[in-house]
Amino acid sequence: MLVAAAVCPCPPLLVPEVAAGAAPELDGARAACEDALGVLAAARPDRLVVVGPAEEGREGSYAEGAPGSFRGFGVDLDVRLGAGGTGEERELPRSLAVAAWLLERTRWADAPVEGLAVPELLAPERCAELGAGLAGRAERMALLIMGDASACRSVKAPGYLDERAAGFDAEVARALGAADLPALNSLDPALAQELKACGRAPWQILAGAAEGACLSGSLLYDEAPYGVGYVVAAWS
Repeated sequence: MLVAAAVCPCPPLLVPEVAAGAAPELDGARAACEDALGVLAAARPDRLVVVGPAEEGREGSYAEGAPGSFRGFGVDLDVRLGAGGTGEERELPRSLAVAAWLLERTRWADAPVEGLAVPELLAPERCAELGAGLAGRAERMALLIMGDASACRSVKAPGYLDERAAGFDAEVARALGAADLPALNSLDPALAQELKACGRAPWQILAGAAEGACLSGSLLYDEAPYGVGYVVAAWS
């Protein structure tokens, strides 16, 4: 059963070495992510699964110890998912690499870790099925959910300005902060894609995992630096 969840954004800019001179702009987001991971640790889970969006060709499961890298961003920095090692050489997608960095930053050692990277266009029904399956994998299961809200909050945003983005992000932040499962389940995949909100599928997997768990939520961060919506929440 799901006993706790943390929701974090997944931009490589969370990593200070990647952000370089702009790193202080996301100090609040980093601190909120650390607080959310603290909620996971306090729940004393038997297992942690990290769920995030995948680039094409990177979908699927990743074992503990899977490697990740930020060398593609000009930074000589490598990470591994969790403390174990399996010899797996398939490199983590960006979202799971950021999660691995967060886990290393907080010295996660509270439960075995594995990863699941999903296509951004995964159907809501499939998200619900995956979530329910994850929840049943351990007596005390925790999830770390990685994903961004819209990338269309300003004219300088990656997706330029879309007037629908602010309302979409506000509802996402409200639903994640309130652990509102029906609201998360009702997010429109087509609209999320148009707004470049890569977190939609992972959030709906979380909703599927939380059915029957009676968790309460707390919104820890909701800002849009660089015109991209970043939300941090914790459920317990």
